[in-house]
Order: sequence, then structure tokens, then C-alpha cells
Amino acid sequence: MTLLLGPPSSGKTTLLLALAGKLDPALQFSGSVTYNGHTMKEFVPQRTAAYISQHDLHLGEITVRETLAFSARCQGVGTRYDMLAELSRREKEANIKPDPDIDVFMKAVATEGLEASVITDYILKILGLDVCADTMVGNEMLRGISGGQRKRVTTGEMLVGPARALFMDEISTGLDSSTTFQIVNSLRQTVHILNGTAVISLLQPAPETYDLFDDIILLSDGVIVYQGPREHVVSFFESMGFRCPERKGVADFLQEVTSKKDQMQYWVRKDQPYRFITANEFAEAFQSFHVGMKLGDELGTPFDKTKSHPASLTTQKYGVGKWELLKACIAREFLLMKRNSFVYIFKCMQLTVMALITMTLFFRTEMHKDSVQGGRIYMGALFFGMTMIMFNGMSELSMTISKLPVFYKQRDLLFFPSWAYALPSWILKIPITFLEVSIWVFITYYVIGFDPSAERFFRQYLILVLTNQMASGLFRSIAAIGRNMIVANTFGSFALLVLFALGGFVLSREDIKGWWIWGYWISPMMYGQNALMANEFLGHQWSRVLPGSNVSLGVEVLNSRSFFPDSYWYWIGVGGLIGFVLLFNFVFTVALSYLAPFEKNKAVISDEPESDDQVNGAGVGGSIQLTNQESSSSHVNRSEIQDDIQRSTSSMSFSMSDATVGANGKGKKGMVLPFEPHSITFDDIVYSVDMPQEMKEQGVPEDRLVLLKGVSGAFRPGVLTALMGVSGAGKTTLMDVLAGRKTGGYIDGNITVSGFPKKQETFARVSGYCEQNDIHSPHVTVYESLLYSAWLRLSSEVDAQTRKMFIEEVMELVELKPLRHALVGIPGVNGLSTEQRKRLTIAVELVANPSIIFMDEPTSGLDARAAAIVMRTVRNTVDTGRTVVCTIHQPSIDIFEAFDELFLMKRGGQEIYVGPLGHHSRHLIKYFEGIQGVSKIKDGYNPATWMLEVTSTAQELSLGVDFAEIYKKSDLYRRNKALIEDLSKPAPGAKELYFATQYSQSFLTQCTACLWKQHWSYWRNPPYTAVRFLFTTVIALMFGTVFWDLGSKTKRIQDLSNAMGSMYAAVLFLGIQNASSVQPVVAVERTVFYRERAAGMYSAMPYAIAQVLIEIPYIFVQASVYGLIVYAMIGFEWTVAKFFWYLFFMFFTLLYFTFYGMMAVAVTPNHYIAAIVSAAFYGVWNLFSGFIIPRPSMPIWWRWYYWICPVSWTLYGLVASQFGDITHMLEDGNNETVEQYLRNFYDFRHDYLGLVAAVIVSFAVLFGAIFTVSIKMFNFQRR
Repeated sequence: MTLLLGPPSSGKTTLLLALAGKLDPALQFSGSVTYNGHTMKEFVPQRTAAYISQHDLHLGEITVRETLAFSARCQGVGTRYDMLAELSRREKEANIKPDPDIDVFMKAVATEGLEASVITDYILKILGLDVCADTMVGNEMLRGISGGQRKRVTTGEMLVGPARALFMDEISTGLDSSTTFQIVNSLRQTVHILNGTAVISLLQPAPETYDLFDDIILLSDGVIVYQGPREHVVSFFESMGFRCPERKGVADFLQEVTSKKDQMQYWVRKDQPYRFITANEFAEAFQSFHVGMKLGDELGTPFDKTKSHPASLTTQKYGVGKWELLKACIAREFLLMKRNSFVYIFKCMQLTVMALITMTLFFRTEMHKDSVQGGRIYMGALFFGMTMIMFNGMSELSMTISKLPVFYKQRDLLFFPSWAYALPSWILKIPITFLEVSIWVFITYYVIGFDPSAERFFRQYLILVLTNQMASGLFRSIAAIGRNMIVANTFGSFALLVLFALGGFVLSREDIKGWWIWGYWISPMMYGQNALMANEFLGHQWSRVLPGSNVSLGVEVLNSRSFFPDSYWYWIGVGGLIGFVLLFNFVFTVALSYLAPFEKNKAVISDEPESDDQVNGAGVGGSIQLTNQESSSSHVNRSEIQDDIQRSTSSMSFSMSDATVGANGKGKKGMVLPFEPHSITFDDIVYSVDMPQEMKEQGVPEDRLVLLKGVSGAFRPGVLTALMGVSGAGKTTLMDVLAGRKTGGYIDGNITVSGFPKKQETFARVSGYCEQNDIHSPHVTVYESLLYSAWLRLSSEVDAQTRKMFIEEVMELVELKPLRHALVGIPGVNGLSTEQRKRLTIAVELVANPSIIFMDEPTSGLDARAAAIVMRTVRNTVDTGRTVVCTIHQPSIDIFEAFDELFLMKRGGQEIYVGPLGHHSRHLIKYFEGIQGVSKIKDGYNPATWMLEVTSTAQELSLGVDFAEIYKKSDLYRRNKALIEDLSKPAPGAKELYFATQYSQSFLTQCTACLWKQHWSYWRNPPYTAVRFLFTTVIALMFGTVFWDLGSKTKRIQDLSNAMGSMYAAVLFLGIQNASSVQPVVAVERTVFYRERAAGMYSAMPYAIAQVLIEIPYIFVQASVYGLIVYAMIGFEWTVAKFFWYLFFMFFTLLYFTFYGMMAVAVTPNHYIAAIVSAAFYGVWNLFSGFIIPRPSMPIWWRWYYWICPVSWTLYGLVASQFGDITHMLEDGNNETVEQYLRNFYDFRHDYLGLVAAVIVSFAVLFGAIFTVSIKMFNFQRR
């Protein structure tokens, strides 16, 4: 069992990928990897070796047990069956009776084709997942298991399979040390007993975990510095002149000894001058070290292939038969559909509502079957029914994309072939299609008054079923080809637009230009539409012949929009649709098989020039040794606590000037801006929330669930306090309560700040809170983030010059100088690495110049080196005289001992030790070893780990004590109570915190700052701005060519319909595209907004105003580009007034659509729900736009909605401004002019244009205002 160590970006992941045969084929690589002497080509490496990645990709709606069971089912039992057969044969020969328990277990593990296997339960036990086995895994939408548990699920997913070689990449991120220890220990058992091979890379292995490994591989800068037994690694470095100090984990020493910054402190040959030794030099020296020489010999002799057992390397591609795999996939897909049933129920409800609206709108008593115009309205009803059924498949898009990352992971691990995944997702959705279509057809068919014969009824039903299948197939394949929401949405809308515009209703067939007619013939919508129309209008009720014509009315109606008047077109339509259903699902499968997921993650590598003195070690000193004994600010060397208490009381009264002079006098980095030190005390804090429903159902009688049970303590200036406890002890809860970040729940007890009761408004101005997840705007640089924070949070007296100096200081303190112009980026995708992001979070709070800083797990997810850098930052901050509190998970010895005081909590929210640590944590150790039955600490063992182990719930039970009670009876407790008493009285002559205004900057400054940040966020976000712009241009060109020169023709009613169709399609598509693409952008910014508003940077108004204003210039450019291209190509009349009316209506239409999208996000918890809610309205707007059914033909009870539907006003404005004043006669009308036709059929009047313009502007203003108000009123953060 091998441990792979190395500083970040030294190539650990790349090495593991190369060993598992998973390197990107695009990379060039030389050399070879062999398993038992066989090269990669001779067997299937994905099945023989399991690579466990550091990213957890799981389906959120499945429970932990189901995830592992599915994995076990797909991977099969491998060679276990053959092994068992061989074993029992040998047992019989040697007359050995096997142990019955083990025998049963082995047989159960080796049996093929079981649905739920023993191995799953066994792995769940090993990984400690049995507590949450039946909990959903969860994702950002669903509450699920914790991060640590999710990490273990990722590991378990591969362990249940039969792979013998395991490559694990950073499996310990986010786990506390005892859990990591358990996992590694159980892996070690597995590896040793079953003779497996394991290479595991860990970030910060605790010493006891490190000791479990047999071999160590040390990487640095892509070179292997050491590879061999664990015992010899320290002696190798000693032979080079570096010694590992006592009380330092060997793993941490190994990671630091090769790095430039930290190498100096380990140099032991005092007689020789130190110089930096590079990784390459170490690697060369290793070749001549005895371990290295032995390794070289081993590699020199090739492995004897005959020794390799044929079963040790897998040659079959999949673990079980094809049919089994398909069954497993079907079962999982069915489960997912059950879990996602909400989506399907919602879609059915939505369809029902739309069907009811449609049915009452096209009510049969109001519809006439005696003229071509009446027939046109029936066409509108058919067309709308078809579009509704089609767009109902749109949700397939996001659902498919959200499952793709998991699919790619499992496909690359060869769990199943891609067709086994594609088939169930198509087949299982067919019954739902039948259900949805029957809702629509059964509700609307007879009420609208379609042809009453049953045969035609079922024919319409069949066409709509096929249409729905075709649409969901289309959306699935677009999702698989697009592979990412933005691309897929853009392509999806584009594909729809082509189908839509060329389907034969928006633009009639004979008006489609020769260069686009192919689009008509390949549009699946055209086949469906022709079949629907032929089915209806060749029926009995349309067979009467009007006077003066020789064909039936139905045929005339069909001819009026150029549909085919032949009955066999029904069957052509059916055939065409079936063909498309098969084609799209085939494309979906092919795309799944051959396309790889998009972008790999790339970190920003800071290019810092190493100055000479740093290399020679003059400027470094012991900078990473956090506890500098000389500095008088850390009172570790004070022997007694008494001193501390006196000192803290005196520190309350020492004046401002002292603090600054003192800080500078010590040669510490002083901060330019003065601040007042504050202490914070809290006494008997009880925090409770309403009892969750699930727990009430299990029979818990109480109404409230208490999370903190009477916690008390005090945090003082210049003292660094660690808040520790097992996970679930309430560390973060306590911080949230003290910082005033809780949005719900009940808080009792009193909190004072420097002796005065805490008021949240003023407290937010003197405190900073670094959250555990680093939330920042992705498209801003590091320097801009800090500038923005300082601009809004420093008081308005500070001038720009001082502010800039202050930011420089903070960047120096937090060591962000080299990253000054790096973009922040989205976590895990691009931009800063985790540790750089952490430092940015701290810096953003520091530039606000707070006196009290809370930090939630500042070191989680970092390796030892990064954690040391972050902790150095924290220490520097404390030494300026601020009050700092950190919650912390599994600290290493040196991090733990950088703290001055410890606040230890146990599960259930009670404190069990509050007090100083002492030099080498001796006070803490003395306290716990004084309790009866607690085991003594081993030498060189991490006190933090020891303390969590001896106070665990299991220990409490076995000793029969309650540590909280013991603490309540101790001297320590009385001392703390005295201290709290002392600090909660204001110092003589101190004044209560007071600020003249709630925010430090004026309203206008807040607006300017927000606008400035939004400007950069938009400017640097090409996937949003550029895609939207390109989309507009492409659509404009497409529309221009499709409707080429139609605007100048106004001779026939057909021409007017076509021109109106072009406007209608453009408005709907561009608008909806704008509204849906703005939603994710606003949603990301909103999470940042919650953090910044809680920090008291600005009120909601300036933020919302900035968000609204920044859209205007982008939309203006978009509208003018579209307007110019389309206006010229369609050939509308070139008068100044008409052109500017056109631009005006386009601009405000796009504006209100965008604001509508923003408003939908502001009133819903996240952008998924926003998309669903807003989509419900698009359908209604489409129906009432006045194109499908004109207003005079609407029944009286729906006309009111026409007046409040924004799209209808846009169409009114566009049509009336273009054609409303044309006075020549129509050729095919009842001898009326164009103007009269528009007035009679549509009721559009040219003289109302001013009113229409005013209404459209007011829609934009209204949506913008609702967005602003709801951002201010609603807070969807639950804390």
C-alpha cells in the first residue's frame, strides 16, 4: 500500500491517471506502464484498475445504498467465482473444514446476478456509511449527505467492484482525521489480505494515518524524489542534510522540504552554508541512495509473464452480460423517475391548465365553420396544441444535462455501454407521453369542436403522441451533443426556431424561398402539422361547398395556408414522425458513445519571481513556524492564566495610539488604518429551531430542536481562539449566532461587544465573517474584489489614496500580491485554486478593517503547505490586535499550536473545555488527563486528534461520564465565568458603538460601486454576452433570408400573415432566449449578494439598480443589430418614423423579457425553479399574442388577458407601425383596404401607437421594479 505525497500541482493526479490508463489521448506521452509485465493494450485497464477521482459526481436523487448497489451490479463479481471454485477444490484435497461464517460470506460475494449483494453492505460498514445508507446523496438542490460522506461514497463506488489495483486521488478532503484513519485502515486490511495494489494520494495525512502505509512516493515538480519503504524516507533526507523536527508530522515535513519557501528551516549542517536544493537534485541523489539502487535493479529485470495468473487481468470489456446491464440501467432509470415524479406531475398540471385555457379560448359556440377566416382560427388551435405538446419536452434538456457528468464517469469506468443508458431513458418515458397527450386531447378535442368522429379523434391522438416522442428525442440528442447548459440552450432554441418558422404555419409553403425549401421538407413539425390539418379539414363538418367555388370549404382552408389537401398526407405524416423519433434517439446514443465531456479544470499558477535573498534564506527566517516564541504577542510562554486575565482587562483600557505604535514597534507589519480593539462575550446562549417534520413523525414530542445548550465564553483582542468539536457539534451554528448571520430559529442569552449589548446594524460594521464556501463574483480579478470591498466598507472619511495603500498592505499580509490580476473564476472549474480562494475570502474581510473576525474552517480542503500559509495569514491578523475566532477541522500539530485558546464543544452543542492551550498544549493535556479513566497521550501524538478521540460519545459511554458536567464543576469554568463577568461591563470612559448612517457609503457611491463591478462581470463573461449577441445575429440573418423581401408585399391577406408571422416568431424566440440566459447569471450573482449584504456593504436597492442598468447598453446593441439586419433584408418601408418605431419596439420588448427573467429568479429560491415558473407563462403569452387567434375572435371572457399580455402589445405596435397606414386595396379580401382589414380582423389602429409605446415601456419598468423589490424583500438563504 503506497502513499503518494507532493505539494499541489506537482503532478499527483496526472501520475495516477497515467497508471490507470486514463490519460487524455490528446496528450503526448512516452514510456510504458505494465501490469504483471503486460502492456495496457493486452487487457482492459479500466476494469483491472479503479481510479477514484477527487471530484464527487453522483446522482442526487438516489440513496447511498442504491448508488453502491448499482455500481456492484454493473461491475459484477469478476474473478471471485473462479477463485472460490479453485479454493474449495484445494480445501477438499487438503481436508480442511472452512470457518462457516467466512465460507458463507465468500460464497455470497461470489454469486453472480444478485440484485442486492452482500459486498455492498460490507463496504458500507467498512466506510462507516451504514448510518446514512438510506439517505439521498443529494446535490445543490436536494439536502443530502455531508461532504465527507459523499467523498466516501465516491470511494465505495469503486471498492464494491472486483478491481485489484486501486488508484485513489485525495480521498480525505473534508473528512476529519479519525474517519480518514478508519478508511485507510480498512483499505489496508483489504489490500493486505486480498493481495491488492493501492496507490493513495492524501493531502494532509495525520501521523497515525501516515504510519499505516508501507511505501511512500514523493513527487515534486513532476519528478519522483523518493520511492520506497516508509522507514527509510527520513534517513534519505538526513543524508542530504535535512532533518525532520520533533512534534512535526513526517508527511508535512516531506511536502515542505522540497519547496523553495520552506526548505531553509530544516537545514541541519550548520557548518556548511545553505543553498536551495531543487527537486531534480534530490531525484539524482536518490538514484545513489540504497533504496533507489534496489529500485533500479528491480525495474531492470522484466516481470516474468508466466507468473501472472490469467485471471488477474480482466480481458472482457464489461463485468456482466449485456442483458444484465440493461436490466440494471432500466431499474435505475425507473427509480430516478419515481424520485423525480414532481417534474412529471408538474408538467401534467401545467398541461391541464393550458388545456383548460385553450379550451375556453377556442370555445365551440364562439367559433364559426362557415368561412375561410373561421377555418384559420381552427388552424391556430391545432398549431397551438402541437407546439404545447412539443415544448413540453423541453425539460428533457436540463434533466439530461444534469445527469451527463455521472454518465461520463461511469461510461469511462466501463460500467455499461452507452446504448444501455440511452434505451431506458427513451422507453420508460413512453407511458408518460401517452398520459400527457391524453390529458390534452381529452380535455380540448370536443370542446373546441373538432370533427366529432371517433376515428379522427384517435388519429389526432396518435399524431400528438408521435410529436411528443419526437420532441423529447430531439431535446435529448441536443443535450448530448451540447453537453453544457448554455450551448445546449442556444442550439436547442435555434433548432426549434428552424422547425417552427419552416413548419408551414408561420410562413406558408409557397412563400418559402427556394434556398430554404429543404428546411421545410426536413422539419418534423411540417409532417405533424400536415397530418393534423388533413385529418381535421377533410372531415365531415368541413365538406360543404361555399357559393361561388367548386371545392369544399375544408380544402379552401387548407389551400389558404398552402397545406396539402390530400388524405394520404395523414399517413405520410405518421411515417415521417416515426422516422424522426428513431433517428433522434439513434443520434442520442451515438453522441453518448463518442463525445467526451467538456473542459478539464485548470488552476492558476502564480508566477512569483523568487528574489535572491529568499533563495539564500535570509528573508525567510522561520516564517512558516507559526508560533514564534520571541514575539511577545503570543502569550504561550506566559506560565499562568492569572496573568492572562489581568492582561486582558488592561488590554481593554489601553488606548488607540498605543495599539498602532505597539504593533509597528514590534517590527510586525502594521496596518495603515487605525481600528478599535473589541472583545465579545456571550453568556448562556441557547439556539433552537422548529422540530423538523421527519423527526415529529418518528414520535419526538418537543416542538423545538435545541442546537446549542447554554454556551458561554469570551473572545478577546490579540487572542486567537480555535472553535473545535466533532462534526455536528454546532461550531458553525455558534459562529452564525454570534455574527448575526442566522436567518431563522430562536436565540436566547445575551451577547455583549466591549461590554455593551450587541446591535446587529453596528456590529456588522466592526466585524468580518469568512464563510466556509468561498463565494465571490467569478469574472472579477483579485485586486478588483478587494478594491470593491474596501470601497464599500471603509468609512467615507478614508480618501482613495489611503484606501489603495491599505489594500496593498492587506494583499502583502495575505500574500496575494502575485495573483493581483488573476480572475477569480468558478470553484472547481477555472480560476483560483481552493487555497488562493480561501486567502481571498480572508482578504476581502480584512480590507473592511474589522475588529472582530469570524472564520469558518479556513483550512478545510487544503494541503499542509497551503494550510500553513493561510494560518500564517490568520496569525499576522491577530498580531495586529484584532479578535479572531476560527472553527477548525483536523488541524495538524503546528496549526493547532498556533492557537492561543481553545473552545471545545461536544455533539449536542455543549462546551467541554474553554481555556488556554499552553506551550505544547500542556494546559489542555493536563486538564483531560486529570479526568478519571482518560488514557494518557502518546509521545509526539497530535493533541487535537487525541482530544477529539478521548471526548467522543463512545468514550463517554464507556467511562460513564458527561464531559460537559465535569467542565461545569471545574475551576476553569469558574474562571471563565469571572472573565465573562469582567468583560461584560464597559471599560470606564468607553462609548457605545455608534455610526451616523447604516452603511459606510452614500446611496450614490453604493450605486457607482455596484455598477462598476457589474460592468466588469458582464464584460468578462463572453459565454453570456457574446453568445446572446451571436444568437441574435444568426437569427436575424436566418429570418432575413427566410422572409426575404416579404415586407414590401402587401397585396394579399397571406402576405400580411407572413409578415406578422416573422415578427411573432422573432419576438417570442429572442425574448425567451434572453429571459432564460439571464437567469443563471443573476442566480450566481445573487449568492454573492447575500454574503455582501450580510456584511453590510450595501442595501438591496443599489445592487438591483446596477443589475438592471447594466443590461440596458447590451440590449440596446442587440436590438439595433437585429433591427438593422432584419429591417433591411425583409424590406419594410424605409421611412425614418417606421424604422425608429421598429427599433423602439424591439428594444423595449427584449428589455422587458430580460427583466422578466431576472424577476423570476428574484422571487424563486434558485434558477431551476425560476426556469420552470417562467416557462409556464411563455406558453400563455404565446397563445394570447394575437397571432394564433386575433383579439376580436377571442371570447369576451378572455379579452382582459389580452390587455395584460406584453407580447400582444409588442405585436400590436410592430404591425400597426408598419402597415396601419397603408390605404390600397387587398386582392383577396372582401374589397377592403389594408388599414380596414387590420382594424376589422385584428383591431389594430395606427393612431393608438403612442399609447402602445407607453404600455410597453411601463412593462419594462414594472418588471425591473418587481425585481428590485423582491431582491430586497426575499431572502432564500436558510441558515
